[in-house]
Amino acid sequence: MAIFLLSVFIASLAQIILKRSADSRHRNFISEYLNTKVIIGYMLMGISTLGAIFAYRGIELKNGPILESIGYVFVLMLSWVFLKEQPSRYKVFGIILIITGIIVSTY
Repeated sequence: MAIFLLSVFIASLAQIILKRSADSRHRNFISEYLNTKVIIGYMLMGISTLGAIFAYRGIELKNGPILESIGYVFVLMLSWVFLKEQPSRYKVFGIILIITGIIVSTY
């Protein structure tokens, strides 16, 4: 389960890196898609996918989507820390619902 959660965290981190690249100005069309942030972001997505495939060997298939939903929590926290985005009260309420759903679904 820890490998799966790490995989979800890596995917969330990759999304933040890709967002930072999208917010940057680029010289041309090619540099918009072939820059360090984009390449690292997609490499992390690949690593995350491989980690999830490996993790499915140790968890039940029904728990995968439940654990995957924690990615929304990770993205909110990482965007707050790295992108300085302030979460609205609706997003916080949504995160509380997600965490509640995870707790209810796993027990």
